[in-house]
Formats: sequence, C-alpha cells, structure tokens
Amino acid sequence: MEKTMISSTSNSRIKNIVNLKNSARARRQQDCFLVEGPRMFFEVPKDRLLEVYVTEEFEEKYGDRLAGCRYERISDAVCRHLSDTRTPQGVTALVKKQEASLEEMLADESPCLFLLENLQDPGNMGTILRTSEGAGVSGIIMNRESVDPYNPKVIRSTMGAIFRMPFIIVDDFEPVLEQLKKAGIRTFAAHLDGEPFYRQDYRGGCAFFIGNEGNGLSEKLAARADRKIKIPMKGQVESLNAAVAATVLMYETLRQREWTE
Repeated sequence: MEKTMISSTSNSRIKNIVNLKNSARARRQQDCFLVEGPRMFFEVPKDRLLEVYVTEEFEEKYGDRLAGCRYERISDAVCRHLSDTRTPQGVTALVKKQEASLEEMLADESPCLFLLENLQDPGNMGTILRTSEGAGVSGIIMNRESVDPYNPKVIRSTMGAIFRMPFIIVDDFEPVLEQLKKAGIRTFAAHLDGEPFYRQDYRGGCAFFIGNEGNGLSEKLAARADRKIKIPMKGQVESLNAAVAATVLMYETLRQREWTE
C-alpha cells in the first residue's frame, strides 16, 4: 500500500515539531527532542525513536536502513519548514529524552565530572559533551540556567555524543556538591585567581567547575571548590572559551591517568 504524504505545514504533528524545535519549554513538557539529518538519525537508539519523517529522496537513498522503522513521508516543502539548517537533509525524528543519574556517574572507580554553570553558547555545550565522551569523562552536570542541551544547535554540535554521554540537569548545585563531598571527590574551580592547572593531581575522583562564557563562575560556586585553578595565558589573552578550557582540563586528567606512573 502506497504511503500517504504530509504536504501541509498546517498539519498538527508538523506544528508540534516546529514548536519542539523552537521551545525548550515544549521539549521539557513533552520529554523529547528533535534530530535531523542522516548522520544524527542513524545514531539514535531505536528504542528512543518516537516519530520519524522522511522525504521521498531520503527514502529512496536509505530505504534499506529504514527497514523495520515506522516513518511518515513528508514533502520537500514540509522538510524545509521543519529544518533548523539552511540545507535540509531529508529526515527529522522525534526522540525520547534519557538522562543519567549522579549515582551512575559516581559508580566509576575514579569519577571525572564537569559542572557547567550558566553556560549559554550552544556550540560550547555541544563541544563539551562531544569532547567529554572522547576524553572518558564520567558525566556532565549542568544547571537549569545553562543552554538547553536538547537545543537543535547543541544536538548538531555533539555529533552523536548526546546519546552516549551521561549528563544531568539540576535546579541547584548544592545537593550535588554534598554528594561529591561524601564520595570523596576533589573539586576544582576554573578561575582567573587560581593556580596553574598542571600543578594538581587529578588521578583520583575529581570534578571541575566551568562557568559562564562572559562572567565565569559565580563566586558562590567558586568558593565551594577545594582548589581554584587556571590555564596560564601568554600575550594579551585573558582566558580561553569554556569549551576549550574544559577540553584542556579533560585531557590533562586523561594524560595523568593513562600515561603518568
């Protein structure tokens, strides 16, 4: 039987997808988010797919890989309407959210965690999630004021790590800090008044605090850290952006753990 095609942007399901694309509140309420493009779509665990919309061209090109997947066909015009990029890639999927727990993150033998406070740039958030997976970080903890990790721009920046990197969103860091203390996790605040980061030992359980791109960490959170650390700068550069700074700390931790006797 020939599949029908959704060709109107006034279709109720299409309207809902547009709402999910544009609204973090809608994503929270419906407990789902969007991915688009073949690369991201084929990364999604099958049990988390809720709805899938493809163009005829996508169906013809990837028909074999769509086997066993329930999907709706949409017109090119509807695909363009749904897309968050200049060049639509033929597929949009609705995916169920799945967040980790702090207990799972702390189950690692020597956990390495990153706390993100008020991070606003989607590219930074996505890059941190992606790099965290590559560097073997145990988990990411971000506050509610940070950019939504399910923002379409963040999703694209993660290059699929969003489905594999454990993270949680919290309303208040205080209970998290108490759990870290009980678990014997040493905490380090990235701060301009800190000491050089390479003078510290990160081989045991540790957590790094990374702050807002413009203002850095709040003094309240910075004061809760066991140590303040900084990445020394040459020239007139005051600091690195949040994602680059986090990357330096992740790989110094990995270096110490993997290659330091």
